[in-house]
Amino acid sequence: MNKLIELKNITKTFDDSQVLKGINLDINENEFLTLLGPSGCGKTTTLRIIAGFEEQDKGELLFNGIEISKVPPYKREFNTVFQKYALFPHLNVFDNVAFGLTIKKTDKNVIKQKVERMLKLVGLEGFGQRDVTLLSGGQQQRVAIARALVNEPKVLLLDEPLGALDAKLRKEMQAELKKIQIEVGITFIYVTHDQEEALSMSDTVVVMNNGEIQQIGTPTDIYNEPENRFVAEFIGESNIIDAIMLKDCLVQFDGFDFECVDKGFKENEEVEVVIRPEDIDIVKKGNAKLEGVVKSIVFKGVHYEILVETSERTYMIHTTDYFETGLEVGLSFGPEDIHVMYKD
Repeated sequence: MNKLIELKNITKTFDDSQVLKGINLDINENEFLTLLGPSGCGKTTTLRIIAGFEEQDKGELLFNGIEISKVPPYKREFNTVFQKYALFPHLNVFDNVAFGLTIKKTDKNVIKQKVERMLKLVGLEGFGQRDVTLLSGGQQQRVAIARALVNEPKVLLLDEPLGALDAKLRKEMQAELKKIQIEVGITFIYVTHDQEEALSMSDTVVVMNNGEIQQIGTPTDIYNEPENRFVAEFIGESNIIDAIMLKDCLVQFDGFDFECVDKGFKENEEVEVVIRPEDIDIVKKGNAKLEGVVKSIVFKGVHYEILVETSERTYMIHTTDYFETGLEVGLSFGPEDIHVMYKD
């Protein structure tokens, strides 16, 4: 992939509070990249600096190798979709989508062709004459996306665009956005605090916290190979355990030695182990090293969330099998289910 946007040591301070602490990030052509993190982590500020709505205090912002920090937003080849759609209530769907082209005094026939193509792309074919104020939230969001894409930007910036939608509609729009991104073949930079959104849509996820990038990787890498405790806790549920890395592929915790697949740590180094709840199997007592008692079971719709108390700690397990509270059980997992992290 070719690098399209480069952020080099970007810093930003508001009212004596440093919001970004030296952000370094490469964004590729045709990539769906998501900035993910809790409120106040700096993800929206990063997006606004890329868009040109804010200027960094230090660092460089490059687009196709050219520094663009001083280029105003309207001259950048980017368009932005916000959580609040900012549609014009006095214009119908067609005229809302056509607005940017109309301002540029584009030929009317070209406008008609481009708008109709965009409405078809976002699933609103035949909606051109509709009053935007009478559309559903999901339909209004599609209009906002079509309006942003009709100008044929090189990059589409999306700032929590699904935040105002209900859960079912959010899931539908997640699939739609990924489909649209693939069809138009441009770079999407997406901001969200929702882990499921980030994991389901992205090619690359950038996890941020406290103005710093914690990890960059594919959704699979971010989930299965978290680099630190923050990422492990923020992305999904985790059992995080203090441990000793005895040697390559052998880790000790809760009084037992376990084979694992991790290497490169010092012998007898203090580490942390992550085991995802879905990677633990509940077995008969006596069939596993770890043993405990089922303390609670909660039905979550797709699975049961079960807490098993051992002599050392309480483990969370996600399983489709039901186990009675009070039952004595064993906890089983394989070497590939144990992920070893450096201790924070």
